[in-house]
Amino acid sequence: MKIAIIGTGFVADYYMTTLVNHPQLVLGGAYDRDPARLKQFADYYKVATYPDFEAILADNEVSIIVNLTTPENHYLLSKRALEAGKHVYCEKPLAMRYEEAAELVALAERLDLILASAPANAMSDAYRLVAKSLDDIGKPRLIYAQIEDGPVFRANWQGWRSVSGARWPGLHEFEIGSTLEHAGYALSWLVSLFGPVESLAAFSTLAFPDKGPGTGAIKMAPDFSVGCLQFHSGVIARLTCGLAAPRDRSLMILGDRGTLTAEDLWDHRSAIYLETAAEGRTLRTKVVDLMEVHLKRFLHWKPLPGRKLAYDNSARRAKLPAYPSQIDFAGGIAAQADAIEQGTPLFSSGKAALHITELALALNNAGSLPQPYKMRSTF
Repeated sequence: MKIAIIGTGFVADYYMTTLVNHPQLVLGGAYDRDPARLKQFADYYKVATYPDFEAILADNEVSIIVNLTTPENHYLLSKRALEAGKHVYCEKPLAMRYEEAAELVALAERLDLILASAPANAMSDAYRLVAKSLDDIGKPRLIYAQIEDGPVFRANWQGWRSVSGARWPGLHEFEIGSTLEHAGYALSWLVSLFGPVESLAAFSTLAFPDKGPGTGAIKMAPDFSVGCLQFHSGVIARLTCGLAAPRDRSLMILGDRGTLTAEDLWDHRSAIYLETAAEGRTLRTKVVDLMEVHLKRFLHWKPLPGRKLAYDNSARRAKLPAYPSQIDFAGGIAAQADAIEQGTPLFSSGKAALHITELALALNNAGSLPQPYKMRSTF
């Protein structure tokens, strides 16, 4: 299936790195409004380019347009692509306003097209291993999820480059905010595992308005958010997103009979740990507990609870971007292509994609929304 990319910035390299995992996808070409960046990208990957967005829309061989532009451009460009009869795979969020995202989903439905949304990390081997092991912990009751990316604004982010030479868009990331940029990595797992959310109580704020030289002139979005999500299934989840606390992208599911922990939601084959009441605590956990008693102080580092689960290593390993973004980014497009080819539903599209978008927007904009926030979308 032929695809075309619009937007060749930093994240586009992640898609190009993982495109090799999915030979059913053929890249027809790319376009970016910055000619210099487009040439740099095309020269590095030896791919064709389009002179403008209209040329992509007019290419009858292109089935899926991959929208990797900046978030404020997602709505308009995705809308134009859908109106031209193209399926769309869009980076998160679908739009910056719920009403616009809902309009896109309704338009795709009306035109019998698939509008799918990143991220694709809920299609990972790690997600499948957790989903397969859920029954071992009984009924899930409580989830702790965090997407803390560390104090990136204190790092030398001005010098960060992708493998093809794109600058990391730090100023724009600060304008969009860590919640809209990152919450989807946890929300995609949560919604896929536990279904739709009924309501959430959230808080967001700009905790660090000074992010260093060159950042004073921009209007910054919240850089911290926390929300408690109430699922229709009865599960409760607490999700934090931020750009200051030490890096932590873990998810812990506590059930009636045990605990499941994913160490890193950005890792396609993250370490997964299972602790059950029947098996009891592991030896290393008991040793650390005894050390705390002996030393008479709390130890900040502790092993994750339970035994490490094994992966099936018979399947071919996916090629992934370097740490810390070890996600099969193109896997979402491949799943979309398969759904188009087979005429089957795709979970990461339509109403589920809208639901995840609404959740991210509700967390990010918590300061201006009534609390608790009642979800308008479901699936």
